[in-house]
Amino acid sequence: MTIRTLAVRATLALALGASVASCGFQLRGSGGQYTMPFHSIYLGFSETSPLGVELKRNLRAGSAVVVSSPKDADAQFDVISEQRNKQILSLNSQGRVREYLLLYTLTFRVRDKDGGEILGPTEITLKRNLAFNESETLARESEEALLYRDMQNDLVQQILRRLAAVKTKA
Repeated sequence: MTIRTLAVRATLALALGASVASCGFQLRGSGGQYTMPFHSIYLGFSETSPLGVELKRNLRAGSAVVVSSPKDADAQFDVISEQRNKQILSLNSQGRVREYLLLYTLTFRVRDKDGGEILGPTEITLKRNLAFNESETLARESEEALLYRDMQNDLVQQILRRLAAVKTKA
């Protein structure tokens, strides 16, 4: 390939990139910013819940105000249950665990300030596979923690999308 061909291709790629950027193109949901249908929300998580802290941080970065009292909120996020489970997925020929299935399940609902349901009980379940080797126990524990953290981030994004999509009374 000649230098001239490379220069033409680079110029075309640069022109295409500039035209896409100048027209206002933006990926849907880019930046994790969502417009919430309510001004303020109360989160029913404990203060030390990692999921609650992450959700609060993401909501504050967007358009919603997170309040500390349910009576000051336009919407109330109630946690019905939050569970982390680990199940055996497969065994090797000696009957030892070869693979685990990690599950993270959250059930929640959203109510308005009058107690009416905006979003009925909703369950989100995330699953990840974890390969296991007895000789690498410490590494697998770190990988398990990393997978749960990844599931938590995914769960927060799914909650934000569902919250942004709810219809409130006008």
